[in-house]
Order: sequence, then structure tokens, then C-alpha cells
Amino acid sequence: MQLNDLRNITSEFKSTSQMPVMFIGHGNPMNGISDNAFTRALGKMGQDLPHKPAAILVISAHWLTKGTHVLVAPQPETIHDFGGFPEALYAVQYPAPGAPELARETKQLITSTQVIEDDHWGLDHGSWTVLKHMYPMADVPVFQLSIDYHQPPEYHFKLATELKTLRNKGVLIMGSGNIVHNLRQVVFSDNAKPYDWALSFDNTVKQKLEQGAFNDLVNYRNLGLEAQLSIPTNDHYLPMIYTLGLVDKNESIQFTYEEIQNGSISMRCFKTA
Repeated sequence: MQLNDLRNITSEFKSTSQMPVMFIGHGNPMNGISDNAFTRALGKMGQDLPHKPAAILVISAHWLTKGTHVLVAPQPETIHDFGGFPEALYAVQYPAPGAPELARETKQLITSTQVIEDDHWGLDHGSWTVLKHMYPMADVPVFQLSIDYHQPPEYHFKLATELKTLRNKGVLIMGSGNIVHNLRQVVFSDNAKPYDWALSFDNTVKQKLEQGAFNDLVNYRNLGLEAQLSIPTNDHYLPMIYTLGLVDKNESIQFTYEEIQNGSISMRCFKTA
């Protein structure tokens, strides 16, 4: 896709109805090649959108940087950023075009910090293992915004609010991580029983989302021991904070999938409605 073509596409979406915002609990990289309840739900999420996005902006738990970066590559590589998995997973390519014009527009929208253009990163597994099921033809342009891992949750929430106008241009903005993500407690069994604390914290977050109590979720460290166990590091939690910063006051939360995989990984997904 040429830049002029992308410019024409984004122009057509200038006055479109607002795209929803999504959070996806992406979980195990093997979901990229699995046929299960979660991956089938992803396919339905793509089909249920009001129209195909002009582009997709992903904030993934797997692009952590010092400073905020935006991916401007016209043809992003498929990154296999994991180890110890079957060869079939490494063979997967997701050749979606990039969206350099929209990426640079995103850079201009963000005034709270300097944004660095990056053409070396690609689509990590927080992006392609999800989008492969939502848009298997890889025919929607995709770009990513990194997470400045040196900043507190409040920083990320505020930065996300600066991106809201993209929603009116046909851009689907997606946070990809996991609400509960404790790898030290993972049970390597498809039938693993969820830990009580994982179920409890996942439900607490669900209730806070329903109540619109986003400040409580930004200040998750005040939510007690279950939060500490569920978020030993916040790399997978921060993408949800971006999602919350993009929600308008008149919107509600619709849950599109919920499950605890491997005992300690929440697969909860939601979108605005």
C-alpha cells in the first residue's frame, strides 16, 4: 500500500462514527495458531465491529521502551518474540501493511511527551497473534505505540486521552496484555484450575470497569494482596490503562471474553459500547 493510498483511506474516515476501543487479554503465544474458545471469540470480535477499521493501533505489553515510540514502518516485520515453542509458531507471518501517515499523526497528537519515530520494530506477538484471528487476510494497516516502562500508570492514562480523535478517523485502538499475569505461578496444563486470588482480582477489575471506577484501576497498588499477586510486574496491565484513558464518559464497557488460563493468566477482553 502506497502512502497516497493510505492518505485517501484516512480521509474517507474523517467524519465516520466513532470506533470502539478494545482491550485484549492475549495470553500464551500458542493462541496464534490455536483453535479454541478464545481464538474463535477473537474472530467474532472482528466481525462484530461496525465496519472494518481504516487502521489498527496496538499498545502491546511486549514493546517496552525508554520514552514513547511509534512504529512508522510501511511494512512491519512479524516478530517472534518468545522462545521454546513449536516451529509452526515461528513460521507464522502476518504481513499487514503499516500506517506511517497515521503513526506520524499520532506523534503530533501527543503533546505530553516527545514521541520517537521507530522503523525497526515490527508487530510483536501482542499484536499478530490476536489480529491473525480478527483479520486473517492481514488487509488492515497496523502500527504500534510503545509503553514507556519508566513511567507510572497515571502517565499512561493521561497520554491515552490525547489519542481520542483517532477513533473518529476509523482507527481501532487496542490495548493487548493481561489483567492478571503472574508467570511464576503458571500451571502448564490446559485444564489448570484458576487460583482463587486470580479469579477474585479479575472479578474486582470487572466490577470496577462496570462502575467506571477507572481511578481505582489506575491506582491498582491500593487494591491489596490480590493485586500484588496478579500484577507482579505491570507490563501486561498497562495496556488496559491506555484503553481506559480512551473511554468517553457516555460509553459503557461490554465484556467480549473471560477466562483464566494456566491458573494465573486472565484472558478477559472488553470493548466500549
